[in-house]
Amino acid sequence: MTPTRRSFVASGLVAASTFAVVRPAQAATYRMATNLPAGHPMIARLEEAARNVKADTNGEFDIRIFPNSQLGGDLEVLSQLRQGAIQFYPLAGAQLSNLAPVASLNGVGFAFNTLDDVWKAMDGDVGALIRRALAGTGLHVFDEMFDNGFRQITTGSKPIEKPGDLAGVHIRVPPSPLSTSLFKAFGAAPQSISFGEVYTALQTKLVDGQENPLPLVDSGKFYEVQKFVSLTNHMWDGFWVLANGPFWKRQPAATQASITKHFRAAALAEREDVVKLTSSLRTKLAGAGMTFVEPNRQAFRDVLNGSSFYKDWKEKFGPEAWTTLERYTGKLG
Repeated sequence: MTPTRRSFVASGLVAASTFAVVRPAQAATYRMATNLPAGHPMIARLEEAARNVKADTNGEFDIRIFPNSQLGGDLEVLSQLRQGAIQFYPLAGAQLSNLAPVASLNGVGFAFNTLDDVWKAMDGDVGALIRRALAGTGLHVFDEMFDNGFRQITTGSKPIEKPGDLAGVHIRVPPSPLSTSLFKAFGAAPQSISFGEVYTALQTKLVDGQENPLPLVDSGKFYEVQKFVSLTNHMWDGFWVLANGPFWKRQPAATQASITKHFRAAALAEREDVVKLTSSLRTKLAGAGMTFVEPNRQAFRDVLNGSSFYKDWKEKFGPEAWTTLERYTGKLG
């Protein structure tokens, strides 16, 4: 049969259509910001999760992680997340309290004694309460928190061995009313500084000390500008992984399921990573020249019991939240 002009055009359209179907889809790259340095276990586990999500989606959903506050300070990046300029952001409850006050409930001073107590609360009713509050701000919150560890105090000029040693000490705290309130209760002079600026603040003596879990003392290289570590375990905090709410709702169910699955696996693995890392860091940091002090934690809690700290925060969080917390910590104040 001799091809006509019409059959030739039609066959060309079929060929073009067939080519369009088999052509690989264009991968979309999405941004995740974080204030943690690249060496932190959370970054490693999230990068692993991102690779798994990319594989699940045949390369179409690619999450690129920007560590060490590359995209801005905590509150600046949180604003970018809410506006949709970035898509994902793991952030500690202390900083999120500026958006939803109850997000810092788990950080009440000297509330938790062990990590077992922490995870019972955060994987239980305390975590559920906080996620509901954050969801009301237009964010999607993944269920499992990443561990940031118990916070310890480091100083450059003198060790903190008892509550009175904090009097007048200029100490860096995250942008969190609860952290500021805690150290003011001990007579310190707390200053809110984003994590990416802490090393310089210590180096230039803008502040004499800071407080963070040991993995951040190590990865932030604070041992170069600090001499003492006081193992106060004064607060515990972790990271909620957040997504821009409208962006999340637009994703196909299969993509949502993949991200949720791999973020959950990453969080659970990172919790174990942080425990192992923390147990090894005392030797490493001592080898780097830091001196460790083990204060009496009850002495610090006694000071808080004698102040208005617990009473004030019970009023701010409200009776429901406070009762939920005390279900896991025992009576506070």
